[in-house]
Amino acid sequence: MNADPVQDTPPSRSRLRWIAATATAALAVGGWMTVIALHAGTPAPAAHGPAANITASAPPPSLASASPPAPLSASAPVRVRIPAAGVDASPVLPLDLAADGTVQVPSVAQADRIGWYREGVTPGQTGPAVLIGHFDTVDGPAVLRNVARVRPGDTITVDRADGSIAVFAVRTLQQVDKKDFPTQRVYGDTPRPELRVITCGGDLRAGHRPDNIILYADLVRTSAR
Repeated sequence: MNADPVQDTPPSRSRLRWIAATATAALAVGGWMTVIALHAGTPAPAAHGPAANITASAPPPSLASASPPAPLSASAPVRVRIPAAGVDASPVLPLDLAADGTVQVPSVAQADRIGWYREGVTPGQTGPAVLIGHFDTVDGPAVLRNVARVRPGDTITVDRADGSIAVFAVRTLQQVDKKDFPTQRVYGDTPRPELRVITCGGDLRAGHRPDNIILYADLVRTSAR
């Protein structure tokens, strides 16, 4: 699947605030990424390995003092690599808002893929670009099954449709109950290019993982393929 073209300018600040309020209100309470398929009659499976549990820690001092590169223009992501978690996913799935106002997520059949919320900015633009992937599904472990191995300072590399590469360094990790999803922190305006990677975590409860795990990362390097 090829990434769809995107507009040349990022959404307005008011548009992004509307997206944050609309999309994440549902994420916080809807159990939007679960380990059961979202249709009737699907039983809750047994756990596929240990739950992902994250303890947030501070970034290395070198990251805090690094001078960020200039923002990139808009270009859709086509490949995502997170070496610490063993992730090398392509193509990247464009995600929109569903009819009920929630953010779409990859289907169970696409559990090995990363999705990009294309109502926001593209990775490398000023603002928070958002990537979403499953930790596990009814079929077993998924693309972000090893998210607990990621530490501050680890890199996330995003290849973009225009041939450029944006490299982000993880600043911090957060595990939070979905009912307390940090809407403003994830979707709110930022003065520089940042990245969010969102998945599920916590022990299974009635077929659902109750938490979200969020990686917050900053753009540290750009290059051409």
